Amino acid sequence: MARDRAARPEARPLRLFVAVDVPPDVRGGLAEAVATLRDRVGAGRWVPPENWHVTLKFLGATWPRLLDRVKEACGEVASSGRPVESRLTGLGAFPSERRARVLWAGLDDAAGGLAAIAAGLDRALAADFKVEKRAFTAHLTVARLAPPVPVGESLAGLDVATGPFPIDRVVLYRSHLQRPAPRYEPLEEYLLGGR
Repeated sequence: MARDRAARPEARPLRLFVAVDVPPDVRGGLAEAVATLRDRVGAGRWVPPENWHVTLKFLGATWPRLLDRVKEACGEVASSGRPVESRLTGLGAFPSERRARVLWAGLDDAAGGLAAIAAGLDRALAADFKVEKRAFTAHLTVARLAPPVPVGESLAGLDVATGPFPIDRVVLYRSHLQRPAPRYEPLEEYLLGGR
């Protein structure tokens, strides 16, 4: 009986995250700029440009019974927020350029709008999800490298900076893990400021 219940799709957790997207032309320009990095940096899992997003809150495995609560929290945080203007600023690596595990493109969040939304999501979802302890850094993950490699010389001289672009919505995504890259399904969009 329990096995039958566990086999039902609604009994399985959903892999969820909340993010903001960047405009297609920004992704396209970044894709062109980092194309040469693959040869210079070597093996790694390169994130397809259509999957580039700024994660505001990673929820992970989420039971379907919590989905309505997650949607409500996302709506409340988005409606109390405001549209944000950002731009790509440069490339970097976590934990450092000497031992890069993650290559990323940074976004300007000087006014703290994206960080405020991320903090609001943390507070609104704290009863059911772990609060993020690391400081929020607005970025698009470009590649994951294993083993870690030095990338400082490879990043030098690569200009990915863009002009300003608007971010006017938050998206709740479901991640479907598959090869060669996950597929991200938008479940719901929430306009910032509740417009």
